[in-house]
Amino acid sequence: MHAKNIHTEGKPINEARKALIMLHGRGSNAQDILSLAQYFPIKDFALLAPQATNNTWYPYSFMAPPAQNEPWLSSALSLLEGIVEDLKAGGLTEENMYFLGFSQGACLALEFVTRHATGYGGVAAFSGGLIGDRIYPQHYKGDFKGAPVFIGSSNPDAHIPVERVYATANILKEMNADTTEKIYDNMGHTINQDEIDQVNTFIFKQ
Repeated sequence: MHAKNIHTEGKPINEARKALIMLHGRGSNAQDILSLAQYFPIKDFALLAPQATNNTWYPYSFMAPPAQNEPWLSSALSLLEGIVEDLKAGGLTEENMYFLGFSQGACLALEFVTRHATGYGGVAAFSGGLIGDRIYPQHYKGDFKGAPVFIGSSNPDAHIPVERVYATANILKEMNADTTEKIYDNMGHTINQDEIDQVNTFIFKQ
C-alpha cells in the first residue's frame, strides 16, 4: 500500500495561491516528475509529488480489469483524496488545485478527478486514459464545471491505446470538462514541446 510520502517544492501550502499535484509514471519517482515544473509558469504554486511504493501506482496495465490492480489502485486514489483534503485544510479551494501526470501518473490523475469531478483549476495528462479493461461510467460522478483538461498521446503508443484516449475525452466532455485531446503521430511514449505549449496556454493560461 502507498505511504504518504510527498515531495514538495515551490510555496508552502499555507502561503500558496494555487497547488499542483504531480504524479510520476511507472518505474519513475517524485523528483523526476517535479523536474517538469521548470517548463510551466507556476512560481506561486505549492508543488506536491507523492512517491509511489516501489515506484508504481498499481502493478498491471491500466487496461487490466480494475480488480486486478487492487488494493494498490484504491490506495493510490485514497492518497490523492488525502492530499486534496490537506490542501483544503490549508485554505485552497478546488478551483486553485491542478493535476499533472505522465503515463501511469496521467491515468491515475484522470481516474481521480473523474471520480471526484468538480471545478478544478486544470488537469494535464501526458499519455494517459481512464483506468479499466473498459470504461466504467458508474465509477464517475460530479461536474467539472468547465475545468480545462488536456490529454496528449501518441498514435501509436505501446502503452496507451488511442481509442481509450478518445473514450476518456468523451466521458470528461459529458461531465462538462473543457477537454482538449491531441494525438501526435509516431511521437512515442514521451512528452513533446507542443504538449508543454498546449498546457501552458490551455491550463495555466500563459
